[in-house]
Amino acid sequence: MSSLQGYVDRRVLLILQDGRAIVGVLAGYDQKSNVVLSDSKERIYSMDDGVEEVDLGLYLVKGDMIVLIGEIDEAIDQAVDLASIRAEPIPPIRY
Repeated sequence: MSSLQGYVDRRVLLILQDGRAIVGVLAGYDQKSNVVLSDSKERIYSMDDGVEEVDLGLYLVKGDMIVLIGEIDEAIDQAVDLASIRAEPIPPIRY
């Protein structure tokens, strides 16, 4: 779990098992990989309307729901026009 220490206070993207994409600042984590995000937003992808961002604020994510955590380059992320991106939503993971 010490590998998450480098992401604290940095903007990260979480992909969850149900297909949701959550972006926020990693405020903390615990030994079970539960994470707390501040200033978080859910990005909802669509083939018709582009990417919609829904404000979530302070958000707790259970560790067993997380598929991927990655740091976001803020300069590149701000330069992208999310409304112009068309993409299929990520399907849920099935075991």
